Amino acid sequence: MKNNIGFCGLDCSKCEAFIATATNDNKLREKTAKEWMERYIRKNMNRPSVKKEDINCYGCKSSGPIYLYCQKCQVRVCAKFKKVNDCAECNLYKCENLIQLQSKLYKKN
Repeated sequence: MKNNIGFCGLDCSKCEAFIATATNDNKLREKTAKEWMERYIRKNMNRPSVKKEDINCYGCKSSGPIYLYCQKCQVRVCAKFKKVNDCAECNLYKCENLIQLQSKLYKKN
């Protein structure tokens, strides 16, 4: 698998959803859906559940499929609107959207 760096700088090719999609691994989809439910969704009860069918993604810069929450990611939406390759190209780097995303991703449980 080639590197697939997202707008925010994360390596999408290291993501479980990307790997499960690229390798068509249904066991990894099931495992990832369960883990993401526990890690992200149950803490935010207003979000819909994650099912194994949801675990399909080729990275946020791909033409699809893209995981539902990645599609709606404010960093992705902004970067696509501004037509930048990544956030480092933006004149507002390091904006509040990127800071919020990073704080969620790197938050200690």
